[in-house]
Amino acid sequence: MIGNKIHQFARELWPINRSITGKGVRETLEKISRHLPTLEIKSIPSGTQVFDWIVPKEWSVNEAYIIAPSGKKICDFSKNNLHLVGYSVPFVGSISFDDLKEHLYTLSDQPNAIPYVTSYYKERWGFCLSQDQFNKLKKGTYKVVVDTTLFDGELNYGELLIKGKSNKEIFLSTYICHPSMANNELSGPTVVTFLAKWLQEINKTDFSYRIIFIPETIGSITYLSKNYKDMKKKIFAGFNVSCVGDDRAYSYLPSRNGKTLSDMIAKHVLKWIDPNFVEYSWLDRGSDERQYCAPGIDLPIASILRTKYGIYPEYHTSLDNLENVVTPKGLDGGYWAIRKAIEAIEKNKKYKTTILCEPQMSKRDLYPTLSVGNLNEETRLKKAATLLIMNFISFCDGHTSLLEIAENLNLPIWKLYDVVDLLKSHSLIDEN
Repeated sequence: MIGNKIHQFARELWPINRSITGKGVRETLEKISRHLPTLEIKSIPSGTQVFDWIVPKEWSVNEAYIIAPSGKKICDFSKNNLHLVGYSVPFVGSISFDDLKEHLYTLSDQPNAIPYVTSYYKERWGFCLSQDQFNKLKKGTYKVVVDTTLFDGELNYGELLIKGKSNKEIFLSTYICHPSMANNELSGPTVVTFLAKWLQEINKTDFSYRIIFIPETIGSITYLSKNYKDMKKKIFAGFNVSCVGDDRAYSYLPSRNGKTLSDMIAKHVLKWIDPNFVEYSWLDRGSDERQYCAPGIDLPIASILRTKYGIYPEYHTSLDNLENVVTPKGLDGGYWAIRKAIEAIEKNKKYKTTILCEPQMSKRDLYPTLSVGNLNEETRLKKAATLLIMNFISFCDGHTSLLEIAENLNLPIWKLYDVVDLLKSHSLIDEN
């Protein structure tokens, strides 16, 4: 099960402190590049204008903690990188408990969870802790150490282009900007890494693939600002990959258009993987699809997820872990859902029958030659297979796609791949 390998890779990435910039992003990309040696790691300088945004300063953390009046060290960044509010500015000093409270963040409805909090675009410092930890704090003077640096550095992302027979591209995007959380972060880049490995192992795909590992929002905006004209010309399908690692549900989030090939493929695949999959609307968006489907960009990007971000209770907390939330089975399911979608796009051709009227199947040993009432099991199966073939051929008009035929026959598209190969071997259909 490939989910085991993906889960193992997620464990390797787990301890790294990731943010929208910094050493953690580069370290993550370097580890991904060990699996994908042709991955290009790009850098964009701080201060670069990207549409309406500016690439922020780079953020680095040396250490961060609080010493309680008892002398005990709490909220230690080295123990859990969620303890420090993302992009906290430097601060060292002694502070009263009442003043300290203004810089502490908890979740009262999840008393054992450390929340994930960031402040990318407004300078502040802060710490996150569980409500249970907070409730144990006493009045007194606390020593605070936030040894961080904000400086003119760079924003980094990874880009992989896999050339196919056609210059038409399928796009995969995932983000690498969250610290230690499993479903909402690590599931996306780890699953995409193994999908990219599989694509590179294929002898030659029909389509080309553009795959990027980026910090969320600012990364997609930055990438689009440099590439969107080329992307609009080449990309005809793709998926934003996030939250694909739990085994609780399957979900679909549409493109803004809602009727692209990506949308139709996603819904078809999920219908046959899990008839109870959750279908969201564009108004439920929350990740980089916001940028890819923005007016003027209008890329055909949908999302196939397990349980969607913001829905599962552990979202953006320390409880989103590799034990209770993301599992090898969950990652395996996420991987295969997207892989089946990619395979479906690759095979979604239009076919035209090479003869007029129905072909004579019996002379090709594709139909029983004897008409009797009581058929044996082998003959019944052969007759059923032939019926499928004949139904398939009836739609081979050169205009109806394989996906449309699958929908007409009420079958998963992958059940037709062997039918296509069989009919091609007998020269009964051609690609139109």
